[in-house]
Amino acid sequence: MIFEKFTTFHPVFQAFLATCFTWFVTALGAAMVFFFKEINRKTLDGMLGFAAGVMIAASFWSLLNPAIELSEEMGLTPWIPPLVGFLAGGAALRIIDKLLPHLHPGLALSEAEGVKTHWRKSVLLVLAITLHNFPEGLAVGVAFGAVASGIPSASLAGAAALALGIGLQNFPEGTAVSVPLRRSGLTRWKSFMYGQLSGAVEPIGGVVGALAVIVMRPLLPYTLAFAAGAMIFVVVEDAIPESQLSGNTDIATLGAMLGFAAMMTLDVALG
Repeated sequence: MIFEKFTTFHPVFQAFLATCFTWFVTALGAAMVFFFKEINRKTLDGMLGFAAGVMIAASFWSLLNPAIELSEEMGLTPWIPPLVGFLAGGAALRIIDKLLPHLHPGLALSEAEGVKTHWRKSVLLVLAITLHNFPEGLAVGVAFGAVASGIPSASLAGAAALALGIGLQNFPEGTAVSVPLRRSGLTRWKSFMYGQLSGAVEPIGGVVGALAVIVMRPLLPYTLAFAAGAMIFVVVEDAIPESQLSGNTDIATLGAMLGFAAMMTLDVALG
């Protein structure tokens, strides 16, 4: 019944609602700070590995593969738009990564990246996760925009599966922000607010992605691949290294395998 009602909404509003869901799951993860001041590191690394696996699977099954199929349907050389879009997505994230001040969880304040600033550690931590969440919102928005554009290889169920998968991996991300902030001395409420705030950018990315695809349909294969490239950059640059920081390599790797399998199953079964 809920899904039937959802199908009646405008695609941009669908993307907005889907990314509000992913933001909500980020907030649920951040809410763990009300129950724990410390999360077992092995558990957290397994969760982060799971998140990385979900993002890798989503990048291919929900974004790159449709970009290849769409390129063929549009009469384009099937490998050129995915290649160009994928590399452009990674390059864009690299540029933002170099410019935006941010601090990855688990690192000292002196290891902050981007333009030098005197901002507090809590702000820099939130910016790091926010930087990663925007491509996720963009990916969900592009998926819903592809459905609205009447692309044969795109389906509403597939877009919903992508949103569900992104939501699942947002839970550990919210926890990974709020718990370290609590440990550093912030109150539970402030730690939660900062943690959930990192997901607030996803609805923005979702609306932007959906609008861009609907308005510029010929660019859709490039846009799909762009979102994939941005997500893979995030996984390789941060999610995987962070899950390995404490030496729990086997647990993090197992988590990544399970995350990949879960997202692949969701996409194939629902898409």
